[in-house]
Amino acid sequence: MSASPTAARLRVALVAAGVLAALVPAPASASIGPAPITDGSVTPSLTSSSIKLTRVASGLNDPVFITSAKDGTPRTFIVEKGGRILVRRSGTILATPLLDISGSVSTGSEQGLLGLAFHPSFKTNRKFYVDYTNTSGDTVIREYKTSSTNPDRVQAGSGRTILRINQPYSNHNGGMLAFGPGGYLYIGMGDGGSSNDPGNRAQSLSTLLGKVLRIDVNGTTSTKAYRIPSSNPYVGRTGLDEIWQRGLRNPWRFSFDRSNGNLWIGDVGQGSYEEVDRATNTSAGPGKAWNWGWRVMEGRHCQMPSTGCNTSGKRLPLYEYTHASNGRCAITGGYVYRGTRIPALVGWYVFGDYCSGEIFAIRANASWPPTRVTLAGASSGRQISSFGENATGELYVVDLRGNIYAIGAG
Repeated sequence: MSASPTAARLRVALVAAGVLAALVPAPASASIGPAPITDGSVTPSLTSSSIKLTRVASGLNDPVFITSAKDGTPRTFIVEKGGRILVRRSGTILATPLLDISGSVSTGSEQGLLGLAFHPSFKTNRKFYVDYTNTSGDTVIREYKTSSTNPDRVQAGSGRTILRINQPYSNHNGGMLAFGPGGYLYIGMGDGGSSNDPGNRAQSLSTLLGKVLRIDVNGTTSTKAYRIPSSNPYVGRTGLDEIWQRGLRNPWRFSFDRSNGNLWIGDVGQGSYEEVDRATNTSAGPGKAWNWGWRVMEGRHCQMPSTGCNTSGKRLPLYEYTHASNGRCAITGGYVYRGTRIPALVGWYVFGDYCSGEIFAIRANASWPPTRVTLAGASSGRQISSFGENATGELYVVDLRGNIYAIGAG
């Protein structure tokens, strides 16, 4: 089946992986670490019949995220790439959006309104944060407040820019926001775009690109609209103080396990390998100063150079997969399931592939190489732009073609 012009544009817009693979020959790769083998230690009780997908919303315009404010209200919030945040209350999408910044957002390529996170104290301070590319193509992190008289609308004039980051290219913008352990805001930044990270930005400590950042939005300084947590790894050392982790190509969705604070990242590969990164939460935080390897490595393999790369100080992903079948092209990171509706899924990390529409799961406590279970097979009707989690830990699948699906028991 041939893709429509719109579908083709959106595929390039979010991942650019298929196009780049066609234009840039994938380099030969040398394996690093143990070779992939089948984990036969347990027989997973989870199967493709363990879940079912129920469509709960349709007719949306390029949805890229869904989340909850965790404020005790029966609401979820849907982010549309074009610049709107919609309110879904008790199964109904309200006619008026919570926020509409479409006039301030660039939407070409992988640009747009890409991320949303509600403050841990949202119930009392009414603050939420968005990540978008402005009309110049640069990343903006901005704070808003909901109205004191209408909790489904933004308070007029409440917008405050927290951080602006220059983007040299239009792709690899990252875009995920999430509050993690300690109440700090974590920000996912792609490597700035093009292919093979031409500026080696993901490894550089002098740029915020190709990183996970961590900031404190509960205060300001004389020069910044936020504070730097004193425990950030490069405070008082060479490197930008906001950096928490580096070596990422395009972290298209990350999340924190609500059970233990572990950080899970789905990092989009160059042309051969997609990866799942897991950072264990410790007293120092989840993966403090870890280096995930890009552009030196793609997944667990040498990238630049294609053989004999320097793996010193690099962290290997927990899991990787290739583009070898079903039209796979780019990972979409998800969540460790901690809900109650699907007992067999509890303790599994759920993720998918944008192009194939497949949904996978691996055990959250697995070691390399984990056993992967396919929860939903390839589907030309799904372009998985995101997963989402509601207040009680139940999961959603976001389809860029305009649909939201709830994941339920099969």
